Amino acid sequence: MKFRWTSVAWSIAYLLLLLSLSTPLLIITTLFMIVPAVVLFTSLSTKQFILHVVPVLLIIALITPVYLLIALYFLIPALVMGRWYRKRASAMSTLLAGTITILGEFMLMLLLGTALFHFDLTGYVNDVLEMVTSPMSQLGTTNPLLNDLSFTSEDVRMISHMTIQMIPMTLIVSSFMIAVITHSIVRPILNSMDLAVPKLKPAREWRLPRSFIWYYLIGIVIQLIFSGSKSNYMLMIAANLLPLLRIGFMIQAIGFFFFLAHERKWNKVMPILLAVPVILLPPLRIIGIIDLVFPLRELVTKSKR
Repeated sequence: MKFRWTSVAWSIAYLLLLLSLSTPLLIITTLFMIVPAVVLFTSLSTKQFILHVVPVLLIIALITPVYLLIALYFLIPALVMGRWYRKRASAMSTLLAGTITILGEFMLMLLLGTALFHFDLTGYVNDVLEMVTSPMSQLGTTNPLLNDLSFTSEDVRMISHMTIQMIPMTLIVSSFMIAVITHSIVRPILNSMDLAVPKLKPAREWRLPRSFIWYYLIGIVIQLIFSGSKSNYMLMIAANLLPLLRIGFMIQAIGFFFFLAHERKWNKVMPILLAVPVILLPPLRIIGIIDLVFPLRELVTKSKR
């Protein structure tokens, strides 16, 4: 086995990550749970991968059987991303494959929880918010100076409703972030093993399809038309579509700054410094919208000539 000791080390790392689920570190380690399995699956043959992973899963099953289900849950997107790496697929297609798989698992888990265990997500969110806001409301009742901290049942209901509406966007962003973190760690590791993995396009080539402008306009129209109605479904579409598109426009603006710096031969630090205000000041995403609507990059190239 070419990477015998390295593979053993990654198996141990995989076991330690799974064991961390019983500690407060799980909030952080969960983000990296896919990494060891992806490295093992990509660098080893299928038979070798099974020989490395099965002992880890058996140990976890003996310690805490519930964690075996969690391990299998994270193993599925790891196998998908590993397969894409084996095929030398583009970085973006690998990220999309991982994101879609993780998102699909999230949705399947919610579906099964609702269908089999009668899990009420709305009721759960409302109960959690009431548990969190109840102490604040009591403080506001006993101390007039803290009256602004008190929450009425209507306030809790409204926050709960807004939280439920934002769940789709939260799941999408979370799935994508896990895939991005995995790729950013796995790619240099596999390259060090002489396994060439395609990298993402440089930031200066980041461009969204122009059709995103129409999606944004549709989202705004939906929000305007149904803002005073009782159509929760349409409002949920707008509440999730618009923030996702705004993030996309922010990325477009950052890509434009890197393109401008590349064309003008600026110092590599300049686009990073220009990108910071875009992240901190969301209205600056309009630069990305302008870059998407008008041929700014072509104008920069022509002016250079």
